[in-house]
Amino acid sequence: MDSRKVADCRRFPSEKGCSVTIAGPEDEVLEVAVQHAVASHGHPDTPELRQQLRGMLEDEKPAPRA
Repeated sequence: MDSRKVADCRRFPSEKGCSVTIAGPEDEVLEVAVQHAVASHGHPDTPELRQQLRGMLEDEKPAPRA
């Protein structure tokens, strides 16, 4: 199974106090995180933004078993 990644806005300071969390396969999380950063935080979609966001992704912790 491929490892899943998480982008969690709560871990990074913002004027909005954003609480969005995105989880899934790395490429999908990166694409949605870029869209969120552009639409919600006003960042331009640049290679530098994508590189910065990719560096912020963390491994998703497995869900506890019931």
